[in-house]
Amino acid sequence: MISVEHLTKYYGDFLAVDDLSFEIEEGHVYGFLGPNGAGKSTTMNIMTGCLSATEGHVRIDGYDIFEEADKAKKLIGYLPEQPPLYMQETPAEYLRFVGEAKGLRGLRLNEQVEEVIRQTKIGEVRNRRISALSKGYRQRVGIAQALLGNPKVIILDEPTVGLDPIQIIEIRALIKELGQDHTVIFSSHILSEVQAICDQILMIADGRLAAFDEPGNLEKRLLSPNEIIITADAEPEEIRDILALAAHITDVAMEEKKSPFTTACLKTDHENIYEASRSVFEAFSKKGKALLEMNLRKASLEDLFVELTEGSGADTVPEAESETDTEPEAKKEVRR
Repeated sequence: MISVEHLTKYYGDFLAVDDLSFEIEEGHVYGFLGPNGAGKSTTMNIMTGCLSATEGHVRIDGYDIFEEADKAKKLIGYLPEQPPLYMQETPAEYLRFVGEAKGLRGLRLNEQVEEVIRQTKIGEVRNRRISALSKGYRQRVGIAQALLGNPKVIILDEPTVGLDPIQIIEIRALIKELGQDHTVIFSSHILSEVQAICDQILMIADGRLAAFDEPGNLEKRLLSPNEIIITADAEPEEIRDILALAAHITDVAMEEKKSPFTTACLKTDHENIYEASRSVFEAFSKKGKALLEMNLRKASLEDLFVELTEGSGADTVPEAESETDTEPEAKKEVRR
């Protein structure tokens, strides 16, 4: 569906996207995950044809986004991080304008405007000025314009940023619903959000692809070893001798002793942390030493995210201008 090949983008001497390649298949929800400044927005802007690339190619259903822009862009609905809204209009007026800009006319235009209003649940505010809407509703209007034309691919850049918890839950539910009929790609720096919604996760760090897989596979294949935290009625050297009898313990780190008991952090290379903990319990039992507490810490997707993106710097490219209540020049030109 989407092929990104050796994508590279420089802003002067600054490398924002570094030889990025991946394939997006039809009918899934994909998450671009990475810290602020990782290159997510730059990649999305290139994929939608809003920004040129220094090197590389992007093909949407076989159409090159640069060489066959008209055909490729008809397949894409895009919501940038700052929704391109006209604040003095109502959602209904705005959506009709966007629909006409996308080539919709007559009955088809009317039907699609009504359908996206229904899908995004903005019917109750359709005749209010956009400037009077909450940010949650503005995001819904922005998503609605991306859906006009019934594109195969919906690309959303940080769709939940700045929303309150209830609005975030509603937008996440909407994204999952859209994933039933469209290929959805959205960016976020919120790990739990991507993990909850996506079928596939692309982790971006310093403009490079750090990982690309299903959430479950990432946890199984790439995460750091599981850990077992124990507290025992024994001295540190005794604990080391006891753990020499336990299988699959690869490292033992003693914490500073603040009581008569000793706490240690154990790492294991066993795929089943429960089997490793059983081995630890049996080793203490054989030596007749009291194991007072045992906590199992299973590595999470968050650990992988931190590990792969550690050291990623903030993007030094100037951010886009903030939205204002004035109409963009592009629309003023259309109206003249």
